[in-house]
Amino acid sequence: MPDFVSAMLLLGVAMLAGTVGGVVGFGSIVILLPVTTFLFGAQQAVPILTVAALVGNLSRAAFSWNDADWPAVGAYCAGAVPAAILGAFIFVSIDTALVQRLLGLFLLLMLPGRRWAASQSISMRRWQLVPLGAAMGLLSGIVGTVGPINAPFFLAYGLVKGAYLATEALGAAAVHVTKAAVYGRFALLDGEVIARGAFIGLGLLAGAWLGKRIVTRLEARAFILLVEALLAASGVWMILSA
Repeated sequence: MPDFVSAMLLLGVAMLAGTVGGVVGFGSIVILLPVTTFLFGAQQAVPILTVAALVGNLSRAAFSWNDADWPAVGAYCAGAVPAAILGAFIFVSIDTALVQRLLGLFLLLMLPGRRWAASQSISMRRWQLVPLGAAMGLLSGIVGTVGPINAPFFLAYGLVKGAYLATEALGAAAVHVTKAAVYGRFALLDGEVIARGAFIGLGLLAGAWLGKRIVTRLEARAFILLVEALLAASGVWMILSA
């Protein structure tokens, strides 16, 4: 783990990110990308956040297990798992500076991408979850997470509340397990990385718990705009500092 001050900073950001996810429904891992990249470097940030995201997604799935749409999970994973393998192999074979630039570019592209997807009257059928999973699995393998882009498509499939939370979380968890296996093969997922990811995961869980209790007290739109501004600034910084 980093020094005590850095560890407390990381835990605080993880709790904030978990709270944001609990309030506005997206972005926990994306918010953590700049901080983990700064503390550990781009090459370690993605494996660390893979572990953290796995903890968070499995927890969300457990809370709504009985509501999961298992056929939808299967269709999504049919495309996502093999594509995540390819994405993870691409990640371990490219230059570290390029990884950081890609992460920064992802942050910048994620903002209009999320807004576009949310604004469209998208209608999804089960078979369409297969190519969606392939695209999201590949991207997740390279940049770590695609939740903000992924979410509107699951909602367009007709999933709401517990069904949405459990189904999306199970699909994401399958992708993270797949990536972890590839990262482990290349020694990117050692005991230290797992410990850091689990530490961040605990912060995400605490933040999600807090977010549930304050969601009704916040102006969600203003909060989203603030988060997007911070993400845009972080994306520019990651590209320029690589």
